[in-house]
Amino acid sequence: MPRREELLDEVTDHVLEHGLIGLTLRPLAAAIGTSDRMLIYHFENRDALVSAVVQRVNERAVAALEALPARRTVRAGVHGLWDSFGATPLGGCLTIYLQAAATGLLGEEPYRSDVQASNEQWAAALREYFVRCGAPPRRARRVVRLVDASLLGLHVDLATESSDQLAGVVDDLARAAQGLAEAPA
Repeated sequence: MPRREELLDEVTDHVLEHGLIGLTLRPLAAAIGTSDRMLIYHFENRDALVSAVVQRVNERAVAALEALPARRTVRAGVHGLWDSFGATPLGGCLTIYLQAAATGLLGEEPYRSDVQASNEQWAAALREYFVRCGAPPRRARRVVRLVDASLLGLHVDLATESSDQLAGVVDDLARAAQGLAEAPA
């Protein structure tokens, strides 16, 4: 594996453990056993490094989603997806995505374009997941829009509420998604 890829994986692991907010090159480099000059050599600058990390986090999130087993129904699929949001690695990946959004990185280039590409990859993987869970392909896009936005918001709510407290809302969402999947075209 080329050194840049090794560094990117090490930085991504560090960010997943410690967060993206407040990330600076010198402490990061020391934490992973390299120098800030080596990071700049391989990534040009902090922005390019953060952009690469956001992309790598998305790759890991998509891989985790693709590894989720299919459920018998869309409703069960929503519950399975929500359960995975609270587990490693998906929960950490979503937290980093939200941190990037919270710091305003998503509205600035190159982050905006990177996140748009990441969102497209994530949505495609979610569509495949829900098709595997029984959603008709022609309805899967609408199911994804509803579920993705809702679960991301509920993931934010985990900062102040427990997963158990949100269980009823998740089930309401799961029922709505099942109904959307079964609705006539």
